[in-house]
Amino acid sequence: MADRDALIAYLNGEYLPRGEARVPITDRGLLFGDSVYEVVPAYGGRPFRVGHHLQRLDRSLAAIRMDNPLSHAEWRQVFDRLTGQLPGQDQSIYLQVTRGAYPKRSHVIPAEVHPTVLAFISPKPPRDAEKAQQGIRVITLDDIRWHRCDIKATALLANVLARAQATEEGADEAILIRDGAAMEGTASNLFVVSNGLLITPPDSEELLPGITRDLVLELAQEAGVPFAQAAIDAADLETADEIWLTSSTREVSAVVELNGRPVGSGRPGELWQRMDALFQACKERLRQGVECHDD
Repeated sequence: MADRDALIAYLNGEYLPRGEARVPITDRGLLFGDSVYEVVPAYGGRPFRVGHHLQRLDRSLAAIRMDNPLSHAEWRQVFDRLTGQLPGQDQSIYLQVTRGAYPKRSHVIPAEVHPTVLAFISPKPPRDAEKAQQGIRVITLDDIRWHRCDIKATALLANVLARAQATEEGADEAILIRDGAAMEGTASNLFVVSNGLLITPPDSEELLPGITRDLVLELAQEAGVPFAQAAIDAADLETADEIWLTSSTREVSAVVELNGRPVGSGRPGELWQRMDALFQACKERLRQGVECHDD
């Protein structure tokens, strides 16, 4: 395993050892969570659906009244430099853009913005196929987050607390319930399978439009799997044949236990098996240098 502090990071136009990267204590990302981020998986050192991630970064920045400080081409150059440190290896690219640091701590957005821009990589552990086949356990919790969950902001305290409660209760993740509707996980998007129909909540300001979620929908369409984007009642989770959670880190995970009760047969379902195989094949093509459903 690579020494993470020895890997170089990108910070405001410079490349330096990650352990030496520093931001001022008055950075607005630190003081207010006034910042957005992305996490881009790289399989075989090749960033996965990077165009989609950069488009979402644009949307998040626009939503907090900022321009993207780098062009997409410049971001790709940064990613190439960083991932080149671990050639051929699976990695995770983290990037963050804050509104910058200023002499005075103030809630007022500065008239002239000097953003802080950072990015770094971490080795991505290989997928544990046996564990994936075991599935995950989840609980449901009230959604106490704000109403702009479509912005991939770094202000994640509500998510952190929900995940902590899930861990304390012996679960891997929590599905968040708002006004009787199941929205998403603390760091994942939600799918249910009911009578052969694959369902995920539609895009809205109250959930994050997931890159992996969108790929699953594309793969389902190609495979002829019927799907819909529709609201999922909390009660629908109890009767679902299958439940999945998706994210760049989690990929496509089958939920086998909900609030202490089995989901379906209590094992990953047939449709998950099929979709997971399609997703893994997509990753393998990227490792071989063949783009899979990218821009």
